Amino acid sequence: MCILVITSMCITLIIGKIYQHWDDHPDRGAIAITSGEFGEDFSTPVYLDQGWDNSDSMWFYNTTQGSNLIPYDFFLALELADSEEKFKSDKIFHKYRYLPQAKSFFNEDALAVGFTKDEYKGRDYIGYTCAACHTAQINYKGQAIRIDGGPAMADMVGYLHEMQKAMMTTRDDKAKRERFINNVLALDNDYSRAEEVEKDLEKWTGVILNYNTVNHSKVKYGFSRLDAFGRIFNRVLQHVINKDQARTLMLIATNARGERMLTPKQVDAVLKGVDETIIGDNQFALILERLSSDEGDYPNLSYTNILRLRDYLFNEPNAPVSYPFLWDITHSDYVQWNGIAGNAGAGPLGRNAGEVTGVFATLDWQASEPFFSLSAHLSGQKNKHKKVKFESSTDLTNLKRLEHQLKSLKSPLWPQEMLGSIDQEQAQRGQLIYANYCQSCHQVIDRNDWDRVVIGHMSSLEDVKTDPAMAENSINYKGKTGNFQGTYQGVDVGGDIILGEEAPVAVILTATTRGVVATPDPDKGFIRRWLDLIYTLAGSFFDNDIKPSIKQGTYEPDTTAEPFRSLLSYKARSLNGIWATAPYLHNGSVPTLYDLLLPKKREGDPEDGRYRPDTFMIGTREFDPKKVGFVYEGYEGFSFTTNKRGNFNNGHEYAAGRTPQPNGEILPSLTEAERWDLLEYLKTL
Repeated sequence: MCILVITSMCITLIIGKIYQHWDDHPDRGAIAITSGEFGEDFSTPVYLDQGWDNSDSMWFYNTTQGSNLIPYDFFLALELADSEEKFKSDKIFHKYRYLPQAKSFFNEDALAVGFTKDEYKGRDYIGYTCAACHTAQINYKGQAIRIDGGPAMADMVGYLHEMQKAMMTTRDDKAKRERFINNVLALDNDYSRAEEVEKDLEKWTGVILNYNTVNHSKVKYGFSRLDAFGRIFNRVLQHVINKDQARTLMLIATNARGERMLTPKQVDAVLKGVDETIIGDNQFALILERLSSDEGDYPNLSYTNILRLRDYLFNEPNAPVSYPFLWDITHSDYVQWNGIAGNAGAGPLGRNAGEVTGVFATLDWQASEPFFSLSAHLSGQKNKHKKVKFESSTDLTNLKRLEHQLKSLKSPLWPQEMLGSIDQEQAQRGQLIYANYCQSCHQVIDRNDWDRVVIGHMSSLEDVKTDPAMAENSINYKGKTGNFQGTYQGVDVGGDIILGEEAPVAVILTATTRGVVATPDPDKGFIRRWLDLIYTLAGSFFDNDIKPSIKQGTYEPDTTAEPFRSLLSYKARSLNGIWATAPYLHNGSVPTLYDLLLPKKREGDPEDGRYRPDTFMIGTREFDPKKVGFVYEGYEGFSFTTNKRGNFNNGHEYAAGRTPQPNGEILPSLTEAERWDLLEYLKTL
């Protein structure tokens, strides 16, 4: 029997490899757009040589990682709030800067890049793939250029609020609801009765409303940015905090006058019937509905007070950062903007599992009486009376395959035939400037070197002086530990720490991610699921050439008193392909490379000087090949203002003579001619 299963698994893996190459659409699914958002008109996008062929791109765009945003039938049937036009339309994808695609073998419903169908426990869902956040496009004079692995321009927050509005209107408007129900039933897929559709419409509307409420931020993200970690943190806390802890926090929550928001009777009414150990998405959606209701003993809280209560239970995700580019990620020692994720061993699998948690994996976590559990052992729960089981829709096998696929992705080279020739003499002068001003942190690598290792140079906040929000939140954000209270969790210095009732969410995330990674796929038979898990874990180790290493740079080291101190830093990495990754700095607060070479204007600076823009537009994909970045004037997009934490555009002013080099030396400010020389060299990387 075991031999048959192993043989079946091997055959499946071979077929899977062949299957990856079945979709080789001649344009990789890309389509032209006329009269699009911001008046965009562009031809069918072209691709640069990045080491992938047509089928590689198509597989990356459409391969599920286990994301379950809403039921797939709902997505196909949903109408916009103010019309009968379908929510699933190129117009809406394009409005929120997702990339519309043609119908193809892997994409039968012509979803945008980064959207796909996922099947979990016999039902279909629409979900995000890696490509939604990591595929870019630039346009120049009507010609579009697609960049695989580049930072997306997506406004995920705007898109999900548009979805919430559409679902709430569908739920509340009789005519819309009837059309919706009929259209879902006509698909003849997961629903056969109107009552089922209506019940799930109520449920999923509440889930999306709850997600948007929990993750409301006073810092507006706009295009090209997302506080992914803040949102992952909150989703984990929704599935970790227990009922008693939630009750305690609700009882101490106060309004703007310092008065209790909720009486014990109201709290008990709001939490009636909620699971004792794990609350989760659906029950938090019910809690939110009760908090805003005036029926019975419910408190009828205002939205302002609901957000105040949110701040007791969760953390405001107010540190949006640019979507990072993916080329060289499999060759990097540490990843993420502050180097929070080590890339050795099974690290990439854990990192990607945490990412799927943030983008709507179904988390069927349950607490049970004593039993042997590999996931409980690895997540520190082996001595707990109840142990959380981490069953979820996370597709670990595909996550491993996707990471392997990225090994062959290379950075894009400046397309001189489309964006203009590089002045080689000017670039050679710029190379000398780069060697003096940049190379101590940003190593130069050969994009074609298969054995390359990209070393991240970590610079402390004090040294680099860029916006601190993301780094500070990563160690300061805390949450209730639920079943993890009293567990031992490993840290990089000084041994284990014991989690109290409250702990840094980064530690809780690490523990739960270990649990997810050690849990076999519930959609497979018993023997097959364990063989697949063993294959995935072993393959993640043996397929990874990155070994554990000490971080390099000028960061502040971890200590036993502050075991996460090194995360108060930002990572400088190789700049190959940097021309295709605007906007710049980790939080996207500088629109072009030219502007990055300028200083931030401060009080006392002369008015006639050249400075980084404190306000600029973002949204168009029209490229500026001179300044190297997106056009940021002359149209109505999202107005990015740099006057608040999370949006600051100061720091990294090496070229302006204001930020010391790692050795402490402050080099002279570049002249205007030197800026253009350096910029020309950056195009060659």
